[in-house]
Amino acid sequence: MEEFDYIIVGAGSAGCVLANRLTNNPNNKVLLLEAGGKDNNPWIHIPVGYYKTLHNPNTDWCFNTEPDETMNNRSIPYPRGKTLGGSSSINGLLYIRGQEQDYNLWRQQGNAGWGWKDVLPYFIKSENQERGPSEFHGVDGPLSVSDQRIKLDILDVFMDAANEIGIPKVNDFNKGDNFGCGYFQVTEKNGFRCSTAVGYLNPIKKRKNLKIEINSHVKCINFENKKVIGISYWKNSILKTVKANKEVILSAGSIGTPQILQVSGIGEANKLKNLGINTIHDLPGVGKNLQDHLMFRPVYKVKNIKTLNKKINSLIGKMMIGMEFILFRKGPMTMGASQLCGFAKSDSSRETPNLQFHIQPISTDKLIGGAKLHDFESFTPTVANIRPTSRGEINIVSKDTRENPKIKMNYLSTIEDRQVAAKGLKLIRKIVMETEIFKKFEPEEYRPGIQINDDEELVKAASEYSQTIFHPVGTCKMGNGADAVVNDKLKVSGIKNLRVIDASIMPNITSGNTNAPTIMIAEKGADMILNNE
Repeated sequence: MEEFDYIIVGAGSAGCVLANRLTNNPNNKVLLLEAGGKDNNPWIHIPVGYYKTLHNPNTDWCFNTEPDETMNNRSIPYPRGKTLGGSSSINGLLYIRGQEQDYNLWRQQGNAGWGWKDVLPYFIKSENQERGPSEFHGVDGPLSVSDQRIKLDILDVFMDAANEIGIPKVNDFNKGDNFGCGYFQVTEKNGFRCSTAVGYLNPIKKRKNLKIEINSHVKCINFENKKVIGISYWKNSILKTVKANKEVILSAGSIGTPQILQVSGIGEANKLKNLGINTIHDLPGVGKNLQDHLMFRPVYKVKNIKTLNKKINSLIGKMMIGMEFILFRKGPMTMGASQLCGFAKSDSSRETPNLQFHIQPISTDKLIGGAKLHDFESFTPTVANIRPTSRGEINIVSKDTRENPKIKMNYLSTIEDRQVAAKGLKLIRKIVMETEIFKKFEPEEYRPGIQINDDEELVKAASEYSQTIFHPVGTCKMGNGADAVVNDKLKVSGIKNLRVIDASIMPNITSGNTNAPTIMIAEKGADMILNNE
């Protein structure tokens, strides 16, 4: 049986970081397991290629949520990366850290060392900031963070309109206070995607103390009593078992990590028993506390100004876009999932922003890859409640990890979340339909429809076109309560030599996009391991 000091399960946003940092010490022998394949699909590396890699079974696990009674009983596609780099290889490339208060709340819940001042050094450590070093930014890290290489008048108009109603223009959303509107920065280098596989793994993949196994699907964790001793996994349908002399680290994400724990006997005992799984440790919080950002996608028609719809729909337009990328590494092919960002409050009683805008200079009826854009000039100012109170859960359906678990979101199950959604949609409507800036562009609300004013009716209509922003977190909650799964050192409660280091440990979702916080968690987790904490 092959032996390693550390076995990392999942070569995604967190796992690639861990592989890099742990193998810095040549005495650490590390195995990195990835159930997906190599990141050699060229669309992974072209930023706008997420339209080709999302919902593609070669690069995406292609999960679907359970029908959601709170959202007109819809089941929605739920992408997760199935390749080296994980979801950082297929995501929208948007670099947002969250708000200072997010992390201070984690600390206040009993998680020592997780306040804003504690985590900021790890954001800085990870970053190679195009703008140069500062109090809040670093240039020595593996993750390239760049300004976007596209500017469009419609985006500047929206920014001016937001400013007109009191949402100020902002140049940097990553100092801990997000209020305002401005352009996203993206995880790109010279116009190409910088996933964690590109930034963290590629430079060190030939280290002698690192073994990378792709197409390797974990079957279960192996134990001696409550001590983890290794992992069993399928490599091209052949079952292998490897030994971990120090630790097994789960970095399979907010769906994969609780699934592996449950099939291995760590979870709610009654549920495991019903599936014929022997309980190693009764830990009811596994799979619970699932949080995500639900994105509402209103569409507004405009006149006297260009969006990208008609350009992308025309053959000549596509050729021009392609040439701009080939010659200059600029233009629409370098776009992140959204270009303009905004953070605002749903009402004045809020201490910090609880709404996020993602402004896209295109519009379509579906986000599924290949969906045709509308044949008129329009744009999509999406809005999301970034501090939802609704909670979902992940539950396995069998003891075989190759069977997808049930993903139950319950997106709009609280009154507060429905109220915030309605206020967010009405705030967007105010910016576009009621400002002086927008008047000359004669905006028209194509969806959900200006005639819908009742809050519940508005949310119901908008739910038909709502979508995840791909931010599942929280299913292995960090804390010290009965519902916690890991402590503030990311060690699984009641088990020896097992940690979880990925987005699933978040007690509360961060106020914005979650990839940068996940990378920070891995940086901090790696330091804990190296320092024997």
